[in-house]
Amino acid sequence: MWSRFSNPAKFEGLARIAGPIACGVFVLCAAFGLVAGLFFSPADYQQGDSARIMYVHVPAAWMAMASYSFIAMMSLIAFVWRHSLADVAARAAAAPGTIFTALALFTGAVWGKPTWGAWWVWDARLTSMLLLLFIYFGYMAVWQAVPETARAARFARILALIGFINIPIIKFSVDWWNSLHQTASIIRAGGPTIHPSMLTPLFAMIIAYTALFVWLVFLGMRAALARRRIEARGARAPSRPAAPAEAT
Repeated sequence: MWSRFSNPAKFEGLARIAGPIACGVFVLCAAFGLVAGLFFSPADYQQGDSARIMYVHVPAAWMAMASYSFIAMMSLIAFVWRHSLADVAARAAAAPGTIFTALALFTGAVWGKPTWGAWWVWDARLTSMLLLLFIYFGYMAVWQAVPETARAARFARILALIGFINIPIIKFSVDWWNSLHQTASIIRAGGPTIHPSMLTPLFAMIIAYTALFVWLVFLGMRAALARRRIEARGARAPSRPAAPAEAT
């Protein structure tokens, strides 16, 4: 499976089909999830209508962690199996992951003001999510700061794998420390505690965010491969000899 799509031409064929499909899934699921969540699902019995922001916030927080987990997995594959497209995939996932993380922090602040009475508290979940945003920035900065591609890839892999330590901290911070953030209400031993009328649009939004991530990664990878081809053609192009100086 890995070796099959290490060929850029075969990957391009996959991306041309899967990319538009992911875009279509995103549009359909986002339209259903937002309409159902914002207009047809009931208000929360404690938080009222302010809880409706969870249809944007919760999927963003999940995808912030999932995107970074994808980067760490691709970095590990690049280290172990030397897959030619693993670094390309990891780098393409960084920008969407950063956007998801920033969106989760922003919507969390909007949610926290009426719930906790403050835009921001140094809660364990919030602080570790903020740290994730800085890790994303650092990961992207490594690619930009190191001019040699091979060295940049090596440093970026190391940072991605070290930064992955923060993912379980984010996930289990509400269980390990006394946190204002609510505990898990979807993936838990006793099953979800959310009513199906709210859970259905929430799942639709999670699928929408996931499809958006897949689409953006495919777009980013195709752009990177196109840039590689242009650079390779420029390197192969013969340089023109300098014009002879005119006699005076």
